[in-house]
Amino acid sequence: MTDIETSIRPFERVARRLAARTALPSAPPSEPEFEFDIAIVGLGYVGLPTALDYFTAGARVLALDISAARRAAIAAGDVDLVPTDAARLPLALASDGFALSGEPADLSRAAAVVVCVPTPVDEHLMPDLSLLSAACETVVAHARADQLLMLTSTTYVGCTQDLLVAPLTEHGFVVGEDIHVAFSAERIDPGNTAVDHHRVPRVVGGATPSCEVRAERLLRSYADAVHRVHSLAAAEMTKLLENTFRAVNIALANEFADICRHLDLDVTTVIDAASTKPYGFMAFRPGPGVGGHCIPCDPHYLLWQLRSKRIEAPLITRAMNEIALRPGRVVDRVRDVLSETGAGLVGARVLVVGVAYKPNVADLRESPALEILAGLRSHGATIAYLDPLCPEVRLPDGSTMRSTDEPRSFAPDVVIVHTRHDVLDLGWLEHTPIVLDATYRGVDLPHRVRL
Repeated sequence: MTDIETSIRPFERVARRLAARTALPSAPPSEPEFEFDIAIVGLGYVGLPTALDYFTAGARVLALDISAARRAAIAAGDVDLVPTDAARLPLALASDGFALSGEPADLSRAAAVVVCVPTPVDEHLMPDLSLLSAACETVVAHARADQLLMLTSTTYVGCTQDLLVAPLTEHGFVVGEDIHVAFSAERIDPGNTAVDHHRVPRVVGGATPSCEVRAERLLRSYADAVHRVHSLAAAEMTKLLENTFRAVNIALANEFADICRHLDLDVTTVIDAASTKPYGFMAFRPGPGVGGHCIPCDPHYLLWQLRSKRIEAPLITRAMNEIALRPGRVVDRVRDVLSETGAGLVGARVLVVGVAYKPNVADLRESPALEILAGLRSHGATIAYLDPLCPEVRLPDGSTMRSTDEPRSFAPDVVIVHTRHDVLDLGWLEHTPIVLDATYRGVDLPHRVRL
């Protein structure tokens, strides 16, 4: 038996169940030594859908999160999921093949361990690796022979080597022989119902060729397509390119929106027209800023690493600076619009509609709305917001606010339309003097002015 054949033995039960979906040859039949086929570490916007994907594919899943509050919310079904995942969750919770755990020692019971924890940036836009480092330390502490350990959290190039391969080697493991390590960045878009998770190709790189084979087998147990890049570093850099590409193009779209306003053009009309070209153009849309975990954070991991090597990336740096400044420009635009009416921002009543970072999700991570609300308040405005999906928010200064139930009774002087959820009825806006459309798509809004 070859080393590679030996390395994939723990996954034979899953492979036999899903033989019709895998293009790789099966290893000789044997029963796994583990109680679970896979453990998912971190059950947030990535980890929980990932756990449900593997469960649906037939794997025995250990879903682990150290937060008791998060586990309780999952057990109660009180979590933000797309409808298909919301329907799968109670089936998983009722099954013997899905275990919800808060005990890190349980990781030793799984043939594969996948880390899905956040990798944010701090207030200085520096990478915050505390959650990932802690998760990897826990995984290494409970690692056992014949496991596959895989990171999916976006991070710097070389992180998997630093946080998994090197510590495992120090613990006496031989990576690629008695334990396996891989990196495959998540590709989950919260709230997106147009593309099922399993239809999104996964990119994977392994620490060794046998690690790569074993990681591909795990991913193919639920994903329709897997692309191998033959190194951990290439897989890590792929994710950084994906999100840096988006960041640069969104910054360009925002700049074009400002240019079009000054030239009295509608930027949406221009983008729609350019989109008719069947090659060489990809539409990106302007807005009040960029939220979520990926675009505002991930390119900073690359820039941070490049600075340590004295390597410049001026285009990326400028794009990320512009993205960081965008919410402040929304505040400036409110002030300018008010000044055109002879009023000022001090004492003005400003209501923000929608504070989630994108429509139809209750996701506040890095939402520009939080900085916009804080900026308006710091300039003397009286602020409120309306968002039924986010009943309470915490602003950057630590203060909290609750969504208003009666926007008309707030009597706003200006309404900023930041995020348009499908559940929002905006008919009451006809009674608002000024509606600042930060989405650039609200052609149906009364009293509309463009950002």
